[in-house]
Amino acid sequence: MLYFSKVEFHPIIIIGAGPAGSTTALALAKKGLSCLLLDQAEFPRDKVCGDALSGKVLLTLKRIDPLLVDGLAAQEHTLDSHGVTFVAPNGKVLKVPFRREDNKEKPPGYISRRYDFDNWLFNNAKNANGVQTQLNVRIEKFRREGKDWIISDKDEKHVYKTSLLIAADGAHSRFAKEVGGIQMEDEHYCAGLRGYYKGVKDLDPNGYIELHFVKDFLPGYFWIFPLPNGYANVGVGMRSDVVSKKKVNLKEDMLRLIREYEPIRSRFEGAELDGPIRGYGLPLGSKKRPLSGDGFMLLGDAGSLIDPFTGEGIGNAMISGLKAAETIEALNGNYSAAALQMYDESVYKRLWPELSLSKKMQELVKYPWLFNLVVNKAVRSKTLRETISCMFEDIDLRGRLKDPKFYLKVLME
Repeated sequence: MLYFSKVEFHPIIIIGAGPAGSTTALALAKKGLSCLLLDQAEFPRDKVCGDALSGKVLLTLKRIDPLLVDGLAAQEHTLDSHGVTFVAPNGKVLKVPFRREDNKEKPPGYISRRYDFDNWLFNNAKNANGVQTQLNVRIEKFRREGKDWIISDKDEKHVYKTSLLIAADGAHSRFAKEVGGIQMEDEHYCAGLRGYYKGVKDLDPNGYIELHFVKDFLPGYFWIFPLPNGYANVGVGMRSDVVSKKKVNLKEDMLRLIREYEPIRSRFEGAELDGPIRGYGLPLGSKKRPLSGDGFMLLGDAGSLIDPFTGEGIGNAMISGLKAAETIEALNGNYSAAALQMYDESVYKRLWPELSLSKKMQELVKYPWLFNLVVNKAVRSKTLRETISCMFEDIDLRGRLKDPKFYLKVLME
């Protein structure tokens, strides 16, 4: 087994060249470390997603190289995004601006089709010193040999050996399931649909993304994200256990909301669907899972790091990529399971306060009256609006959320 082809050795191999994998490769290159970046597809390629790039994305890029942020801003495929609009079940509208602490003159976020953004990020990684890339290689076999991993495609035409294997190959990662022990759990998984529409009326001129919480579609949500050239990313998401229990047909409900949901129905008059409505799954970070083991690390969707409330995956994936590179540099070749716990601790120290808060917000959506109450309060409360804004940004919430005086301030406003 796995000896019929020439075995390529690379000290670090990354499976998956999406945001998590390409970010890791870029960060490693900046630290003078080399790697092999593999992907089963040819770039550019599509990825079903909401397409929003939050402040986490920008700050992660800035930490690697500030010129990357300027490069992204210069792309024609990006649209400036300055905030999020929540529409509660009672129709109350809450507009929350994104915050950007480092540069007030630039937008705090962007929206870009994954077809374009992933290709841009991958090409930056591909052109970085020390990064080798191989595309159209689908890794399906894994075997531990001493302190190394032997991996290959199904027919063993491509066989590799590595001291550290980084699985960044998305929600359906074979390695994460077979070796990392990540199993799909409906209560920690979200089903989603996405379609591109042309000609949706009244898109926010400042690129605010919209999240609509419709009473008869809870605990799911409907979104509209504006895109360049008059397009919009339109979709729905609902936790998988609810979809199964209620026998929800997401596509039928999505089209029904467009036809009948009064706040948006008129906005879709004359709008045209461009291409098919496509589905995808979101492994939610609503519980802690092991993110590493003996000689391996799980990144992004492969590690189930998607925000349970906002559905954000790109920023969290890129943060995990940066944390992976920082851990690798610190360990200096020691990739034992015990040593790699540094990666788990670093990722969860950064993300778990937000993920656990989002889990509470996800539960809140099940109770329309309570969700309405929070939105009504947030409309009047600057403190609560800032807290919600922080959920979308690279701001550490731990100190404020652990301070009882914070909650007292919210109640008193």
